[in-house]
Amino acid sequence: MLETKKIVQNFFKGKILWNEPMKKHTSFGIGGPALAVMYPEDEFDLSNLLKTAKKKKINIYFTGSGSNILVNDKGFNGFVISLSKSFKKIDILKNKVFCESGVMMGSFVKKCTSNNLTGMESLIGVPGTVGGAIKMNAGAWGMEISNYIKKIKMMNSDGEIIELEKNEIEFGYRFSSIKNDLIISSNFEFKNSNPENIKKLKLKASNNRKNSQPLKFRSAGSVFKNPKNFSAGYLIDKAGLKGMRVGDAEISKKHANFFLNLGNASSNDIVKLILLTKKKVKEKFDINLELEIKTMGFKEDFFKNEII
Repeated sequence: MLETKKIVQNFFKGKILWNEPMKKHTSFGIGGPALAVMYPEDEFDLSNLLKTAKKKKINIYFTGSGSNILVNDKGFNGFVISLSKSFKKIDILKNKVFCESGVMMGSFVKKCTSNNLTGMESLIGVPGTVGGAIKMNAGAWGMEISNYIKKIKMMNSDGEIIELEKNEIEFGYRFSSIKNDLIISSNFEFKNSNPENIKKLKLKASNNRKNSQPLKFRSAGSVFKNPKNFSAGYLIDKAGLKGMRVGDAEISKKHANFFLNLGNASSNDIVKLILLTKKKVKEKFDINLELEIKTMGFKEDFFKNEII
């Protein structure tokens, strides 16, 4: 590893945090150390980093601002790469928007709506980066970010640039076919609207979020995807799990699909609540809840195969 560290430091212009606790980089405030958390300065930086990781067989994990992820307290033996420090350019020409992936969703929504572009109003208050939102096809109240995408620029694990049109990518509910590639930038196309209409839609979405979500506590947003014809929060509530607590982790009394870190929750505390919830909802409704949050440092399919 010492050799790899020297190689990376010889070319890398961005910021590197070696042996960095991931709890400092997640909205959950949970997670052990990664081998390194890295913020490339540009595409050249990123390409060289990915080539080195592949050559040295180092695990990599792409993250935005860490707003929807649970990291194991044991940490992650690999490089965590984020574009949130430097890939932050937004250009608007009439109703067309170019946006780099490190831009925060709050800034993106504000920029679009202030230019009288409609479509993003319901995502006001949604945390994370634009790149992360695209990868998971973020949405709220019937709107999905993929509705407005025209083209995406990505980089693969070989450090090569890939550009795909919207029709070359599969999008679904909290899903995209983008798996092992890192989104660098995207092109969007919106419709113009009356500023008053945009303001009303933003206010409605903001009030809905404030009234329904426990925003005062650390969380990773919705833990489970909504199964067909049901709200995950409704199922968890009806399974009698609202307010259930393990250590410093709690299933929110306000919104049962939000799991909270009330202070010093461990990843194991959250894991126990996740597995308990899956078990109880399966028993009561015969529905297998699927995680919406991402996980880091756990064995593949851990949450599909483990039982409490």
